[in-house]
Amino acid sequence: PNRKKVSKGKGLKRGGQKGHVGTTLTQFDEVDEITELKVDRNTLPSGTFTHTGYEKRQVVDIEFRRVITEFRAEVLVDEKGKRYVASFPEGVTRPVQYGKELKAYAVYMSQYQLVPYDRVQACIRDQLGIPISAGTIANFNKVAYKKLQEIGFETWLKQELIRASVVHADETGINIDGKKHWLHCNSNSKLTYFYAHAKRGCEAMDEMGVLPDFSGVLCHDHWKPYYRYDCSHALCNAHHLRELERAWEQDEQKWAKQMQGLLCEMNTAMLDAGSMLEEDASEAFRKRYRQLLLEADIECPPPDESKREGKRGRLKRSKSRNLLERLRNYEDDVLRFMEITDVPFTNNQAENDVRMTKVHQKISGCFRSFDGAKGFCLCRSYISTCRKQGTSASDALRLLFDDEKPSFMMGAE
Repeated sequence: PNRKKVSKGKGLKRGGQKGHVGTTLTQFDEVDEITELKVDRNTLPSGTFTHTGYEKRQVVDIEFRRVITEFRAEVLVDEKGKRYVASFPEGVTRPVQYGKELKAYAVYMSQYQLVPYDRVQACIRDQLGIPISAGTIANFNKVAYKKLQEIGFETWLKQELIRASVVHADETGINIDGKKHWLHCNSNSKLTYFYAHAKRGCEAMDEMGVLPDFSGVLCHDHWKPYYRYDCSHALCNAHHLRELERAWEQDEQKWAKQMQGLLCEMNTAMLDAGSMLEEDASEAFRKRYRQLLLEADIECPPPDESKREGKRGRLKRSKSRNLLERLRNYEDDVLRFMEITDVPFTNNQAENDVRMTKVHQKISGCFRSFDGAKGFCLCRSYISTCRKQGTSASDALRLLFDDEKPSFMMGAE
């Protein structure tokens, strides 16, 4: 509270910005309860009054309650004392057990909202009066993972990603039982696939089973193992903009600031054009791009080969020089967003998809077991994919515990 406050200058005003689509509560067509309010005629002046209708106001509230269904199976005994008992519904196997809605709710809170087990337990106990243990909630998550395997979700997801025209890829470190592992992500605007593995490189991605057979455009952050896969590549320009900003601010590279502006101008032109640029416009931008890199060679030249001490190896370059050479050597991958529909300017799709897994680690610290991490990854893949396809997380989990596939999976069949 006592820190020196620095003015950030004029920025965006607080609150919703221009063009922001707000959410306004509107009246519902379907209501659960109607209360009619009559006019107290004793308060009216003398005269004749005719009923013409109602003025409506609605109060939107919730009812969060426990529902207990008791099945009573009739018992008959014949003259010999033999008992005959009516059959209970499928799945009702114990004197008392948890229902599908409760299981779906617990998994929703744990795997989607990332609420720790103890707090999910407290929520269900305090709000519904239902005793439940953290171990039982963990078992619900295992059941969800098993059901996803039974409906073939992972196989379907991999096939859909392999057939996709564009896939985004990213990876991030995760802690499993105190040891560093890696969470890999392949996704696009309709699909999300998370996969946990001890390794970061091609061994993990081969086992994941998407990239080895993928032939579309792979968007990534220029991590070299991605280039081992035989497909087209598109590099994340959000990374380039950040690196160019560093080159300008720390190394005082003027070309970097100019390149930053040029890339942004290209992106704006592409967005204005719809999804891709015409060939003439694209070629004009490429000429400016190459000319700027030629000028950058003067400001940021390669290392002097005369100062080489040995005969082997590549002389060390500055970060700015490495960036310059990458922009030149991978020009097609940097600028692919201008010429192919659906190829974006950045790899933000994968980074956004991965972000919530990092939130999970901030809350829980680590996964206790590798099986737990695999289950979490598949559940999050399912929930994220369903939400992208227009199915809410709650509805997706209800379908799962009802042993039903989401409609988008049925359509694929």
